[in-house]
Amino acid sequence: MNESIITVEGVTKQVEDSGGPLTILHDISFSLAARQSAAIVGASGSGKSTLLSILAGLDTPTRGKVQLAGHDLFSLDEDQRAAVRAARVGFVFQSFQLLGNLNALENVMLPLELQGRRDARKLATELLGRVGLGERLGHYPKLLSGGEQQRVALARAFVVRPAVLLADEPTGSLDFATGERVMELMFDLNREAGTTLVLVTHDPAIAKRCDRQLHIEAGRLVEEAVF
Repeated sequence: MNESIITVEGVTKQVEDSGGPLTILHDISFSLAARQSAAIVGASGSGKSTLLSILAGLDTPTRGKVQLAGHDLFSLDEDQRAAVRAARVGFVFQSFQLLGNLNALENVMLPLELQGRRDARKLATELLGRVGLGERLGHYPKLLSGGEQQRVALARAFVVRPAVLLADEPTGSLDFATGERVMELMFDLNREAGTTLVLVTHDPAIAKRCDRQLHIEAGRLVEEAVF
């Protein structure tokens, strides 16, 4: 097995509500190797998206540690965590999160430009062609279908060749057939780039395609889900 690229140790997340402390995640521990794929599954409200946010360093645990691509995330300050995300992590969201004032090419070029890459236009153009949008480079998000917007988001996520890709219900806003095409692209790009893929999904068929299925139940990890 390859060396772990994600290691989660005893992650607990508590928040305060009107009734006192509410524990969203309870003592979560697991590790993933480079190139592995894992689905985080469970009922709505079970803590799946909170866990994904903690893996990205976007949310902080009450207790516990996350090692991501050799970095102890919560020993870093916010700026340092942002630098790790920019260099090592890609994101795909249910709501696409494209910038409406940028066209498809500019959306995909943006993370490369933030890295100071001079070949941003070339790499973004090539990857948009790879996801079947070579004729839509100049189109703005409002002129693209949901499936096309998600393919732009995939290209933007993979263009920096991230060590880790985090996806939160990436097909949740798409019809079945479009979602199937998007997932096929995601797994193809994942294999080609050698990226570790972690995705939150309600879809057992998608989860079964991953190497691991991590079932979160009321904030607790049931190591391997069975469908």
